[in-house]
Amino acid sequence: MRYTNLNGKITDAQDAVVAADSRGLRYGYGLFETMLVRNGSIQLAHYHWERLFAGMKALYFDIPKLMTADALEAEVLKTVRKNKPESLCRVRLQVFADNGGLFDGNSQKPQYIIECYPLEEHTTLLNETGLVLGIAIGLQKAADGIANYKTSNALIYALAAQQAKQNKWNDALVCNTHGHIIESTIANLFWIKNNIIYTPPLTNGCVAGVMRRHIMDKLPVTEQSLDAATLATADGVFLTNAIRGIKWIARIGDASYTKNAVVAILNSL
Repeated sequence: MRYTNLNGKITDAQDAVVAADSRGLRYGYGLFETMLVRNGSIQLAHYHWERLFAGMKALYFDIPKLMTADALEAEVLKTVRKNKPESLCRVRLQVFADNGGLFDGNSQKPQYIIECYPLEEHTTLLNETGLVLGIAIGLQKAADGIANYKTSNALIYALAAQQAKQNKWNDALVCNTHGHIIESTIANLFWIKNNIIYTPPLTNGCVAGVMRRHIMDKLPVTEQSLDAATLATADGVFLTNAIRGIKWIARIGDASYTKNAVVAILNSL
């Protein structure tokens, strides 16, 4: 049996329901964080909480005084203990708007739901076989005021993922409205050229990933807009994700890359 935490109440996952007029369901009005929990501890927790609370403010939520990072962390770990995968698991915390319409919502007090899933250790390790990616077509992400947050309105990523499935890619890269490549459907993007690490700037509209931030706190990284021609000449390319860690890419379209450059970066972390 799997358990879910809905607004502080843990119940059977099948019994955790939201109303049909939930603004989270109707409009994708909300945010989420996916966290890695290892041995009962949330990894990179302070980055997650900082991004979540900044996002709630950006979405005009009225954050209750008792809804603190410590309080939410306690709820996350309570849910993990109930599901009993404390050694290694993935947690999804979603914050969403109360019921109602665009102009007549019941309140701006955030609701939340916490889900927990067991995780295999190999998921978090550097991949032996490089990933194969492509660039999604017909989809462009706006670099607007909420682009850097993990909002519940993730249709562009869902459609890009469908393109990846149809083309038998491991993931798809997403461009912004200016044609710059900014990220994949689930991860931030880095590339290496002449031993310099690059990543798209947040002003291009990519998600402000916690693993992205962790790497940039540890290593010198140059933020630079990315086009397909520049990507094709990179020495190495990798993705970062809070759950999956670092994954190296072997091919994007006709361009091929090696694992060596990425391993050299990892050894310096």
